[in-house]
Amino acid sequence: MKRQQETVGSIVQIHVNDEFYVYAQILPHGLLAFFDYKSDTELSDLNVLKNAKVLFITAVYKYVITKGIWLKVGKIPIREDLQILPLRFVYDRISEKFFTYNPETGETAPTTIDVAKKLERAAVWDDKQIEERIKNHYDGVPCKWMQETFELFNMVP
Repeated sequence: MKRQQETVGSIVQIHVNDEFYVYAQILPHGLLAFFDYKSDTELSDLNVLKNAKVLFITAVYKYVITKGIWLKVGKIPIREDLQILPLRFVYDRISEKFFTYNPETGETAPTTIDVAKKLERAAVWDDKQIEERIKNHYDGVPCKWMQETFELFNMVP
């Protein structure tokens, strides 16, 4: 595996189960935006991602990038819709309350379940969990790593 730096704006290529390729962009504060773009072959023009829908934005362990598990394949400017990082939610099991988490400032604030259910959970994922989540998305099946979140909101996956 190739060692590499975590560089904001860089695009990483993810070869999911040796079946298909997907791409994510490194954002500030350890977050990545995963694009709804799937291909059987490696992408030759990263500009395709400028108009791709975003599946989700979440944090991934730094070693996934720095140890080259997902290789950087280029860099493009961060799109306007990704310039401001979205709030995420935190659930406190002791108080049984929800909070928003601002990844830019680190601040938390009380929120409602209705607001929280529209947000991505504040969590850090490893490469295998993300790859499984993406594969499950394209296969149209629930992701086991999201089960606890579904249960929090009494949602059917």
